[in-house]
Amino acid sequence: MKFRLSPFKSAAVILGLGALLMAAPAHAQTIHIAGDKTTFYTVAKKYGVGISELVKANPKVNPLNVYPGLRLVVPVKDNPAASAKLKALSQEQPALLTASSSPKTVEAWGKTFSYEKTLQVKATAYSSAASENGKWGAVDYFGNPLKLGTIAVDPDVIPLGTKVLVTGYSHPGLPKEAFVATASDKGSAIQGKRIDIFIPGSQSFVSEFGFQDVRLYVIK
Repeated sequence: MKFRLSPFKSAAVILGLGALLMAAPAHAQTIHIAGDKTTFYTVAKKYGVGISELVKANPKVNPLNVYPGLRLVVPVKDNPAASAKLKALSQEQPALLTASSSPKTVEAWGKTFSYEKTLQVKATAYSSAASENGKWGAVDYFGNPLKLGTIAVDPDVIPLGTKVLVTGYSHPGLPKEAFVATASDKGSAIQGKRIDIFIPGSQSFVSEFGFQDVRLYVIK
């Protein structure tokens, strides 16, 4: 079994972020939700901004790893024309998450999933840091590289291989509202109604997740 360290928010990170926010100049911006074919080029072209400006506005995003559901900050010039364009574009964004109990379906990012049941669990998050993965390295229980969509579970509660739609969390390193995950990892600290979510990024960035109550839809 792997042992996952309990994540705590870093005061230094929070203070540093606060200082950056105070020093940063005010500017207009919007959030673009990435789709299956989204790239920095397509977003820059859609909003009429430079790719270099887009990269600068998203320092923690790897331009070669833009996945569906990723939130991209789009900087724009503060003028009426830009504001009107942003308003029109924002209206194109579909509803992110809707659920129905009869029949048991949940819709996220325009895709509909049938689910068997829901589970309310306590969630933490882990990174690929060696201190969190021990001798096993940055791989899941089956030896596959850790990636967005990997979660560690208690197999007695959620069998390994189960697919779930994770909802109700908040973290900039995860898709907004919901994402599909596979129970492919486990750890000695993950017992009962607990999950540990792998988030790409530095250990301090991932630790900002803390402890959160999330809802899982066990999808078929």
